[in-house]
Amino acid sequence: MIKRIHWGPAIVFFLSGLVSFIFISMAGAAATAVASTVSDTYPLIFDRFLKSAELVDMTGDSILKTGTGIAISGKPLEKSLDRYDPKLRNQLKENLIFLLEQEIITKILAHEAQKNGFSKENTKLEDQISAYLSSAVKEAEVLDSEAKAFYDENKEMIGGAPFEQVKDNIKSFLLKKKRQDSVNAHITSLAEHHKIQINRQWMDTQYAIMKKNPVDKARSSGKVTMVEFGATGCIPCDMMQPVLDSLRKKFPKVLNIEFVHVRKEQILAGRFGIQSIPVQVFFDKTGREVFRHIGFFAEKEVLKQLNKMGVE
Repeated sequence: MIKRIHWGPAIVFFLSGLVSFIFISMAGAAATAVASTVSDTYPLIFDRFLKSAELVDMTGDSILKTGTGIAISGKPLEKSLDRYDPKLRNQLKENLIFLLEQEIITKILAHEAQKNGFSKENTKLEDQISAYLSSAVKEAEVLDSEAKAFYDENKEMIGGAPFEQVKDNIKSFLLKKKRQDSVNAHITSLAEHHKIQINRQWMDTQYAIMKKNPVDKARSSGKVTMVEFGATGCIPCDMMQPVLDSLRKKFPKVLNIEFVHVRKEQILAGRFGIQSIPVQVFFDKTGREVFRHIGFFAEKEVLKQLNKMGVE
């Protein structure tokens, strides 16, 4: 069965697999100018929460501000590293854009919780945010047909157990995923409302640092990339290793194959919204995610996806 990851309480992963968009600003009555946004300028983070943020020049220690009065500065952001496990701090220092994203999401959700009457004395902030999100997102449901389709696709991983025996577990897993997808979509919608601006110079510096990991190097190579997020000792993850080895031999020049051990690279896994393993994520030649699959993925099915992406 798919293995869910139990992350530390300090790290919350909200976003994955989102579509990019841009802000258009009017410059006078006679001319129209396109605002310089994160997604325009930094292609590897085109699908993040901050993708629509406008890049501007800022003075002093300012990093980010919103049209609703929220602001984040450099020193407090770096100080927030102290909240995390020491083993994760070095990873976070190389992913301060990701840390900034988590900070602004939390602040925006706290703002929305207060505005909508969920801010109460003696109530933890995470409980206030949870109550707000529960009210803002519609309840999801999973049909038996959806569970059966997932079962049929992952029979090898499930080990031959009859559908009725594992149906409830599958439906529970799919329900959690649907709820998370709904939360992600709602949070994304808040970015436009809050009209985020980010310090251009700070982003330039941090983007250069962020790109140094194997996944982003592969995404920047001009080749199709498949990334397997998993961990040793996870049965379906271990089952994927011969598939990855076979693909490396078949497509040495036209395909990047990367494996990310999520227990060792928690922040990198968090950047891509990995909450269960194994997960296979496919990126096109421009580095944009085009498909992801959860669970064991048989080689013949992987090849079908790669063929769609021009890898033959």
